[in-house]
Amino acid sequence: MKIGIIGPAAAGKTTLFNALTGGAATTGGYGAARVNIGAAAVADARVDALSGVFRPKKTTHASVNFVDAPGVGDAGAAKSAEAIPQALEGADALLVVVRAFEDAGVPHPKESVDPARDLADVRFDLMLRDLAVVERRMERLERLVKLKRDPAEAAEFALLGRIREALEEGRPVRSMEMSEEEARSVKGFGFLSAKPLLFVVNVGENQLGDVLPKMNGETPVVLAARLEEELAQLPDEERAEFLADYSLESSALDKVIQAAFSLLNLRCFFTVSEEEVRAWPVRAGTIALHAAGTIHSDLERGFIRAEVISHPDFMAAGSLGAARERGTLRLEGKDYVVKDGDIFHVRFNV
Repeated sequence: MKIGIIGPAAAGKTTLFNALTGGAATTGGYGAARVNIGAAAVADARVDALSGVFRPKKTTHASVNFVDAPGVGDAGAAKSAEAIPQALEGADALLVVVRAFEDAGVPHPKESVDPARDLADVRFDLMLRDLAVVERRMERLERLVKLKRDPAEAAEFALLGRIREALEEGRPVRSMEMSEEEARSVKGFGFLSAKPLLFVVNVGENQLGDVLPKMNGETPVVLAARLEEELAQLPDEERAEFLADYSLESSALDKVIQAAFSLLNLRCFFTVSEEEVRAWPVRAGTIALHAAGTIHSDLERGFIRAEVISHPDFMAAGSLGAARERGTLRLEGKDYVVKDGDIFHVRFNV
């Protein structure tokens, strides 16, 4: 899973990136051109519990890749009509950071702090970028369509015309009704306004616990990015004391990642052995055959059956042998829909 971090200048995008990934990217400066890439492990107590049972050589949590993309949603960068940044190609969703903190040392580019306005500006910027892409492609297609040589080009031109109309009306691409074939045909454009959005409001440490109003009907994740960045740099034993000092039960970063999983409708299943305990994220509705392919293509190609047990049932049994005796470890076919928390072992023959 890949998530692009975007937002106005001085909102704290790179600070949040550092907090999420444990990175040390340089922060500060409007319109910075640096692209930062990193990954964050998804905290999951179920994985830790399974590792406690199997004591494997390796434990692998699910992970999320983050890209800190400059200039998107940044009015000060004057890039609104440019092509979609390469850094965001293939992103499954966009995390929009807007600020609610006041800091005279970090002036807001618009000279006032207004997270709802900034969010509206980011949405407009995404649609404007998409519109520029649509218009360029339609200009290339127009002459070819007039020649009436390729029906597919005419269909693409008509679809892009619908998308242009929606964007000009202020409607993002994701709000449009498209057939599966139409959605596939425009996927290669990577329209930013087609991607799901996750909103984060970056507040000051003194604002933690304040109730912020909804923005355009959305309830954002609220965090203090600078505080979270400091927390991410601490050894595990010092984090609890640090959180207690700010009357926090846990880091807000887990909320961000869990919100991203929810936004993308992801689930996790697990594979277990003395070699490795591992979490595998898949889309809700994934069948056993395709889940096997997530692990390795050979498992999908030679799939016979899957041995499956839910995490609670396994923990209640204490071992796979005991679960088999209880009858809670069962065999499922290729069309079984994988559930969140399933422990999965594939029988296959290639």
